[in-house]
Amino acid sequence: MGRAFEYRRAAKEKRWDKMSKVFPKLAKAITVAARDGGMDPEMNPKLRTAIQNAKAENMPKDNIENAIKRAAGKDIDEISEVTYEGKGPHGVLVFVECATDNTTRTVANVKSYFNKAGGSFVPNGSLEFMFDRKAAFEFEKTEGMDIEELELSLIDGGLEEIEENEGMIYAYADYTQFGEMSKVLEDLDIEVKKANLKRISNNPVEFSDEQLEEIEKMLDKIEDDDDVQAVYTNIA
Repeated sequence: MGRAFEYRRAAKEKRWDKMSKVFPKLAKAITVAARDGGMDPEMNPKLRTAIQNAKAENMPKDNIENAIKRAAGKDIDEISEVTYEGKGPHGVLVFVECATDNTTRTVANVKSYFNKAGGSFVPNGSLEFMFDRKAAFEFEKTEGMDIEELELSLIDGGLEEIEENEGMIYAYADYTQFGEMSKVLEDLDIEVKKANLKRISNNPVEFSDEQLEEIEKMLDKIEDDDDVQAVYTNIA
């Protein structure tokens, strides 16, 4: 189990260490957020979060500003947020979130990644109940920070779970509490490094190292696609 965890972590780090792929995805998230809720981060929590996440990945300020300005362009209206669900090698369940200006292209590409790995799409909605939607927040544990006290303070924001790992704190709430948790953390002067809505498997499955290697090959292909914003699985 320990080796499998190390493998997953190394594989995940490898996947997200592709700045050339990460920046365009972050920029698209910023642009869509600005389009949907306005270009002022102070008045648009979704945009504020998207900017926060971009800064956490060391995205240059110019890139962030350009992504916000792009929301005023006509072509941004063509971007749709869509999801796909499927089963990959060894029955792994996969939930894919995309932002695309061409759904025909995106569905064909994502479908091909599943097919080439011996997997297949399932009808949208099939996996929805197998994943819990959570608001997830990540921030550094500062000197003098008491986890138990913090937990009590965050309950007002809808906190469901809090954990510490290697100097970082991870706090989770139901996805409907995203705005409330953001506000409580801001009021506590806690600098959030990353914040997003995640889909977390409510019935995670253990896979062997060999199985994980095969699964990761498919996940790499999916995540490398420019239209894919996030990928969730039921890997334990």
